[in-house]
Amino acid sequence: MEIGIYTFAETPLDPETGEQRDAGRRVRHLLEEIELADQVGLDVFGVGEHHRPDYAVSSPAIPLAAAARTTERIRLTSAVSVLSSDDPVRVFQDFSLIDLISGGRAEIMAGRGSFIESFPLFGYDLDHYNELFEEKLELLLEVRERTRITWEGKHRASIPDRPVYPRPVQAPIPVWVAVGGSGQSVDRAARLGLPMALAIIGGAPERFRPAVEFFRERLAAYGNDPDTPVSINSHGFLAEDGREAAELAFGPFKETMDRIGRERGWPPTTRQRFDAERTLRGALFVGSPQEVIDKIMYQYELFRHDRFLIQLTVGPMPHDRVLKAIELLGTEVAPVIRRETGEGKDAGGDGKAAGAEAGRDDASRPSPGD
Repeated sequence: MEIGIYTFAETPLDPETGEQRDAGRRVRHLLEEIELADQVGLDVFGVGEHHRPDYAVSSPAIPLAAAARTTERIRLTSAVSVLSSDDPVRVFQDFSLIDLISGGRAEIMAGRGSFIESFPLFGYDLDHYNELFEEKLELLLEVRERTRITWEGKHRASIPDRPVYPRPVQAPIPVWVAVGGSGQSVDRAARLGLPMALAIIGGAPERFRPAVEFFRERLAAYGNDPDTPVSINSHGFLAEDGREAAELAFGPFKETMDRIGRERGWPPTTRQRFDAERTLRGALFVGSPQEVIDKIMYQYELFRHDRFLIQLTVGPMPHDRVLKAIELLGTEVAPVIRRETGEGKDAGGDGKAAGAEAGRDDASRPSPGD
């Protein structure tokens, strides 16, 4: 199994105005986090896309390109690219450049987005939410497949036999699809034969086992490889002591989830629920390295997944503590998981990436930043 990290580059907000603070420092810290993840041997680092004051990155390709120059082995992915409100040709070109800079380590994770700010910002109608993603994913895959494109759709200008450059090192560049567990989303990924990234950020993980089983069944039904990879992505935090990890993570976690919850009608996060989610059968990977190992292995028995990604910064966290968590994940957790599950498939050839359109207990609640 591959082990990695994803982030949305959370930023603090001014308590009086609600405006973004310290975006520059957060992005510099993000680059340090990616570099350390590479140094301690983690497999993947994903960066999400947002257009809100509480997140610093609106274009994942920019920090990933910067990290491509200063890292050696780690795979660099969006988590996610909000394809519905972007141009698939441009997304392909950006990540082709990252692939060239990194020597073949780029990935694209395509999602519809759980926040809506990008749609009016770039002139798209939310009434077309589903068909925008369908059409643009189709175009992205067409551009990935061939250099010259003739294409016509409903929501983008036609392309009359035009070449698309540059081409990536990887042929093809990996593309994953983020799903929230709905049958339609899972079936789409299976029909296209694309690896699936499934985020579990609340509730019992076994609730999502049918989605993974359905994905593999539909892959076979469409004549695609039933071993197409699956990634499980979750919130968490590590410290040498599990209680210390919980004390560090709870405040930022509650502030973030309550703020987003007020927008969406979620109940406030309680410490009781947070602690329940930290148990073996909960969704949060907050604990010591051994507790995180135990939980990954418990879910591996459920899903037999190929990749696990953890979001360490659900809300702004002290940078030195994040770096320590990355070190623990890379030096103490990842070696054990690799030994117990095997090295896994070659990430470069089958399209692995990070991402999340997530479910949450009691309803399908999107993860912040999908």
